[in-house]
This record gives sequence, C-alpha cells and structure tokens, in this order.
Amino acid sequence: QVQLVESGGGLVQAGGSLRLSCAASGRTFSSYGMAWFRQAPGKEREFVATIRWSGGSTYYADSVKGRFTISRDNAKNTVYLQMNILKPEDTAVYYCAARGDYSGYAYYTGVNQYDSWGQGTQVTVSS
Repeated sequence: QVQLVESGGGLVQAGGSLRLSCAASGRTFSSYGMAWFRQAPGKEREFVATIRWSGGSTYYADSVKGRFTISRDNAKNTVYLQMNILKPEDTAVYYCAARGDYSGYAYYTGVNQYDSWGQGTQVTVSS
C-alpha cells in the first residue's frame, strides 16, 4: 500500500504560480507511475499530468501543456507539479495518484487506472 500526502495548495491571482508536492511512502517506486488529477466543483475528476518514476518521461493534458511541469525527486520519493500562468479555470482540488505497474510505452490518464490516491489539496485562482 502506498501512502500519498499532497501539500502546496492555496489562493493565487491569475497569472501567478504555485508548486504542489506529493510525498510518497510505503513501497519502492522504480516500477511506478505517478500522476496529478484535479476536480472542480460539480465536475468529474480529470487528468492533469503523469510521470514515470523510472526515467522520468512525462505526459500532459492539453489544457495545461506549456504551463504546468511534473517532476520527481527520487531521493525524497516526492513528485511535484509546478503550475505557472495560472487561470481561474485551474481552480480545483488537486489529487496525487500512483499506479504500481507502469510498464510499456503507454501513459495512463484514467481515474480508474491508478491504485492509490492522496487526500487532495485546494488550489484557488482569483481573476
């Protein structure tokens, strides 16, 4: 079982930046993939970005490409989401997720494709 704890959310003005962190514990992560999802009020949870723990290759939703960057620190077992040029439509609860088997060449973007979830952190972007 993997435990995930997010931090770094908050209130920011449009055009500003935030960095979210997700501290992972409980397993070794060499075969894992990690992702960030978000859920706005009244909407379904949606994919934001994903990263392979081994090798660090990444994939992004079109809505955040060029503005958000996902990265990981192997030594700290932590995944980050750097969010720049934030927009009011980025307002949501952001969740960190882990998938134990991230083999092959595909990137996983579905909510049901991840095994473990954090509790979420609120990001609010004011206009």
